[in-house]
Amino acid sequence: MNEELQRINLDDYVQTGEGGTSLTYNHKDGKTCQSKMKNEDFATAIILFAMTFSAQVAHSQRAIAFEGVENARDMGTLVMQDGQTIRMGMLVRSGCLAKASDGDVAVLKEKYRLTDVFDFRFEAEANATPDRIIDGVSYTHLSTLPTAFIQGFSSSRPDSTRMDTRDMAAMLMKYAFDPKAQTMARQLYPAIVTDSTAQHYYGEFLRGVLNAKGGVLWHCSQGKDRAGWASAFLLAALGASRETIVADFDLSNQSYAPAVEAMTDKVKGKERLRVGDGTSGMGSDEAVAFIRAMVGVSRENFEATLNLIDQRYGSLPGYIENQLGFKKEEQQQLRLKYLTTKQD
Repeated sequence: MNEELQRINLDDYVQTGEGGTSLTYNHKDGKTCQSKMKNEDFATAIILFAMTFSAQVAHSQRAIAFEGVENARDMGTLVMQDGQTIRMGMLVRSGCLAKASDGDVAVLKEKYRLTDVFDFRFEAEANATPDRIIDGVSYTHLSTLPTAFIQGFSSSRPDSTRMDTRDMAAMLMKYAFDPKAQTMARQLYPAIVTDSTAQHYYGEFLRGVLNAKGGVLWHCSQGKDRAGWASAFLLAALGASRETIVADFDLSNQSYAPAVEAMTDKVKGKERLRVGDGTSGMGSDEAVAFIRAMVGVSRENFEATLNLIDQRYGSLPGYIENQLGFKKEEQQQLRLKYLTTKQD
C-alpha cells in the first residue's frame, strides 16, 4: 500500500450514514480521492478506497511530460492484487507519436530503451498522421476499431493532430446534439470488445509485450480509448484488480480535462440559447456525455462494458485467456517479466 496512505488517520476522512460509508482524501497536489459505498461493510470500503487512492496519487509520478506526445504515462508502480508492482521504465501508454520531438525520442531511447511500438489506429488514420520513426524500434499496426465504426468514427471524432482547435470544436459541436453520433459513442466500447478481429489483435499485442526485447509503447490517436482497452487487458493479464484497471483508464480524463471542460461549457451554453428561443429539447445531458466520451473517456461506458464482458464471457480473466487467446502460462511469464516485489 502507498506509504502516504499508511500515514493517514482514516477517522479524519470517514463519513457514515444510512446510505453507507464515504471516504474522502484531498491529496497535497490537489487531487481528491473519494470512495462511496452503499450496503457494503466498512472493511470493503477501506480496501476499495486504498486501491483507488494508490492509482490516482501514482499518476503524478507516472505521467510523462513529453513535448509532442499527448496523454503519456508509465504503467510502473501500479500495484497488483498479489502485492507486486509493475516495474518502472518498461511499459508506456500514450497518444500517437506523429509530433514526437527530438527530446521525446531521446527519452524513449535512453530512459525507456524503447524497442516496440504498437499502433491501434486504422490504416487511413495512421497514414494521415504517421508516427515519427525511431531507429531500432519495431512498429506494429493492429487496428482494433471494428470496420463498421471506422467511417462514423472518422467523421465524428476528428484527429487532434490534424485539426486546429477551432475546427475541432466546431466539428464536435456539430455532432454533440446528433442522436446517431451519441449512440455511436455509447456503442463504441461494446463493439470493440465483442469484435473478433479486435480480440485477435489485442491478443497479439499482449504476446508482443511478452516477447519485447526492451521498452514497449502503445497508442491510438489520443491514447485513451483503443489504447485504454489495451492497457486494461494488459493490467488484467498482470493481475490487477478491477478498481485499478478502471482508475488507470479514467486518468485520461485528467490529461484532457481542460479541453473536456471547455467543450462541455460550450454545449451547456448552446442549450441555454435553445431554451431561450424555444427550440430546446435536443438533449443537453446526452450532448455533454458525447463530448466527455469523445474528448476524454467515459468511465460509465467503460465499466458497463466490463460488466458486458462478465455477462457474455464469464469474467475478464476468462476473456483474456479464451477470446484474446493469451493463455495462463503466457500470463505467468508476463508477470515474471514485468512485476517486482520492490518499488523500483
